[in-house]
Amino acid sequence: MKFSRFTNIVSFLTLFLTFLPSCSKHTNDVIPDVRVDFTIDLENPEFASLTVAGSFDTIDAATHNWGPLAGGYDGNGIIVYSGPDEFHAYDRTCPYDFAANGKSVRINADYAVAVCPECGTTYDLSAFGTPASGPGRYPLKNYNITLTYNRYLRVWN
Repeated sequence: MKFSRFTNIVSFLTLFLTFLPSCSKHTNDVIPDVRVDFTIDLENPEFASLTVAGSFDTIDAATHNWGPLAGGYDGNGIIVYSGPDEFHAYDRTCPYDFAANGKSVRINADYAVAVCPECGTTYDLSAFGTPASGPGRYPLKNYNITLTYNRYLRVWN
């Protein structure tokens, strides 16, 4: 009797540990990681638009001479989007073109969407960069954002 109870416990633990990794947060990042780390001062007039919900700004290595830490993958840049409750930061490299063809295509932002000029995929910036139309199936690569003192917006990974 004790042996079967022990066997049941071992079987349960084995099953639990087998499926545990599948419960972890899964990201669909197809864009390779590059180091990103810069801070935006929201009181700087250049970034005043980010204080309005639904607005965005594009950042690249030339912005304030931040260099490659603001360049995103392959220097394509980063989109910083001001949502109604939080900020989001996305790499400007199209995940569809990268996954399908190995191409590094820079997407263009317009209002609350980003559009790839090559494949035509439209990404919804207000919905975590998910594809809204077109052949794309992966969301834009997301970067971490921290807001301190309601003024300094740090984008990093």
